[in-house]
Amino acid sequence: MEKPGNSWKGLVSELQLERFQVIAAELKASGRFLLRPLEAVLELVTDLLAKILGTNLVRRHFHLVLSGLVLFGPLLSFWVSKYNIFANSNHFLYRKFLRSTWGWTCILTGSFVLLLSFSARRSVPLSLRHFSRIGLTGLIWWGARRLLTLLEDAAGSCYEPMPPAQDVQSSAVAAQPPLLLLHEDLTKASCLKGNLLWRGYEVSQDVLILCLCCLLLLEEISVFSRHLSQQRSPGAPIKVLFLLCVVLLILWMFLLLCVLSNFPNWPSQQLGGALGYLGWRGLYQGWYRLKPRWCCPGLPGEELFEKEPKRL
Repeated sequence: MEKPGNSWKGLVSELQLERFQVIAAELKASGRFLLRPLEAVLELVTDLLAKILGTNLVRRHFHLVLSGLVLFGPLLSFWVSKYNIFANSNHFLYRKFLRSTWGWTCILTGSFVLLLSFSARRSVPLSLRHFSRIGLTGLIWWGARRLLTLLEDAAGSCYEPMPPAQDVQSSAVAAQPPLLLLHEDLTKASCLKGNLLWRGYEVSQDVLILCLCCLLLLEEISVFSRHLSQQRSPGAPIKVLFLLCVVLLILWMFLLLCVLSNFPNWPSQQLGGALGYLGWRGLYQGWYRLKPRWCCPGLPGEELFEKEPKRL
């Protein structure tokens, strides 16, 4: 026979459970009411940006805009104050984003490519094939960085400033720059780490990777408009990833402008921009335009949509 105390406790627990269920239902309804405006804004912004970035005008002429930025960006150094916050090489944006440009691009763009391709065809091999474009670009960037480092070490030399002479009676001798001692056995990295002076030919790797990532981002996210035109209803995660990629593209262009205007170094930066452009040209305008097979991942959006556009 059940005791009266146990039945009373069971009744109280059931009432509490029903109360919690009612509160959860109210919170869920209010949450949906609050999320509806956010979902509407998210859909409006993503549709607008997808249409803009997916137009032929943007896709065909974006590299010209980027080239003009690299060529004429250093001219802004005559108007930019050397005391502004972006003239400090230890700025937060430089330390957290510029030095890990490829990492941010690989994570966000790779996630977007995987989610877009899988939501379009539900095929894991096809998604991995499209994702391989990001891996191939990263492999090429790694090889280019290693090659440029070897060339810089071979073409440059490390110098150590000598202490000034004690006898400064002659103004002609005092006006001469201090002599330099050559250190031939040091690389550029070890030379700069030892607070020495490195002189030689170099290519700006920062400008190279920024230009390459900007062109790669536009190529990969511009197909989102075709995904929307297929009367599909992508979920919120892929829309958020698309917006993050757009924000990253704007951030890379802003950092490129800051580097060119605050730290002008001609022609090192222009050579870096040219190599970034050639890398994009060779991949997206050359290799990826071949017929998709095991050695070629194909263009962004290849075999993902019902109607494939004609290749230019």
